[in-house]
Amino acid sequence: MENTQQKLSPKFFFLSLGVLVSLITTVTAFINLVFETLNRKFPDIVNGVYSYGYSPYDTAGIRAALATLIIVAPVFFVLTHYWNKAIRTSLGRVDEIIRKWMIYLILFLSAVLLIVDLVVLVEYFVSGDLTTRFILKVAVLLIVGVYVGFYYIYQLLGRKKIIGMPIGIISVIKSSILIVLAIIWSFHVIGSPMTQRNLRIDQTRVNDLSSMQGQIISFWQQKEKLPDQIGEIANPLGYYTLPVDPEFEKGKAYEYKKTGDLSFELCAVFSLPMPKGWSEYGYGKGGGVMPMSYPTRDVAMSYPSYPGDGANQNWDHQEGRTCFARTIDPELYKPYDPIPVKE
Repeated sequence: MENTQQKLSPKFFFLSLGVLVSLITTVTAFINLVFETLNRKFPDIVNGVYSYGYSPYDTAGIRAALATLIIVAPVFFVLTHYWNKAIRTSLGRVDEIIRKWMIYLILFLSAVLLIVDLVVLVEYFVSGDLTTRFILKVAVLLIVGVYVGFYYIYQLLGRKKIIGMPIGIISVIKSSILIVLAIIWSFHVIGSPMTQRNLRIDQTRVNDLSSMQGQIISFWQQKEKLPDQIGEIANPLGYYTLPVDPEFEKGKAYEYKKTGDLSFELCAVFSLPMPKGWSEYGYGKGGGVMPMSYPTRDVAMSYPSYPGDGANQNWDHQEGRTCFARTIDPELYKPYDPIPVKE
């Protein structure tokens, strides 16, 4: 017998709210993850620069979307299970109204997604930006919008099975496959967590070597000679202490060698080759690149934008021990004038 109860069920209301919020969050995280990885895998040279080195900002969007998807997607599946279970029971009239409003809202958002998808497709086609990654983005939006829309249309029509299988089970299987593929793809693009950690450690080494190089040049400008030992550049009065390799406990250490009156070498043992290639920072066509600073050891590093210029490979390295030969140009780094002594 149909339930004519008017009373609102708090349990069903918050289940519906949880399903709606977790669905929007899951879909947003999925789309962001795919888009960010496509940007990383297929950078647009119109909006990018050729850079050397690692920056955590390059993969910040991927990491955030990945973490959100891994946590929120299972929450959405669990809430949907209990929501469907509640629907199979006798709902009150108010609860039934909430169910229909929620489904219509989701269908509306899916339709908006598809319309925006088509508008953007035409806009990019007219502007000549019909690239591989753009086509893939459009396909992803189309798949997500159609898939979510059809599922909730079936919910609205009261369909419980399709091709002889429960719709809920089919939906969970398909959604799980898409999410797992997106997660695997993201790790393929950015590497494993261990790879990310090794890249950050190597960037710290580059920052440290750059800092040491700056102090050696300053030492030469002040004394017109290079230090015989690296310990000579330590300056307690200037609050500069020599950096140590992040993995010094594994026997890794920075090396310094004076090779001439104006030349020296700095060496370090790196975990991975330096990443290089086109990077895109989302500042639009023809725009500038966001200035990057690296928080480790309070040393800022920047890399020139174009290959072919020898300067941009200043700290380019491979895996293992790498040495960097440096020669001071006295015309470029002039010695400091002595401070006059008052009699």
